[in-house]
Amino acid sequence: MSTFEHLNFDNLTLRTLPVLADTKDLTVPRQKVSGASFSRAKPTPVENPSIVAASAEALALLGLDPNQLARPDASSYLCGNLDIPGAEPAAHCYCGHQFGHFSGQLGDGATMYLGEVLNRDGERWELQFKGAGRTHYSRQVLASGARQ
Repeated sequence: MSTFEHLNFDNLTLRTLPVLADTKDLTVPRQKVSGASFSRAKPTPVENPSIVAASAEALALLGLDPNQLARPDASSYLCGNLDIPGAEPAAHCYCGHQFGHFSGQLGDGATMYLGEVLNRDGERWELQFKGAGRTHYSRQVLASGARQ
């Protein structure tokens, strides 16, 4: 079983799809992002984070030792206050329909791709933060009190 520091990240998505080269002002929404499927992102720090619930099954899929959750810094890793080595936070740019109309460019306004972990069985699992802060695609002030 692994520790936070030794998760086997292999971020194939970011190596394969175009990522916005500009890394200034990662939390400032933009009107339009051209030629990129992802933009780099940075989680908004959380004051006094704590772990409310955990899934032993999900930890096992990642190969993460459940004892890692007892570490004093575990909640800081799991909320984004500390960077998990190998993670590369990014927000996904996409387009689609909302309320019956084509909306053009949309994107992850508060969700962040962290990366992909390969477990001992060679399975690839994508990690994400939900409610992690503003990205280039945010449309309103984030009011989420929980990160999933």
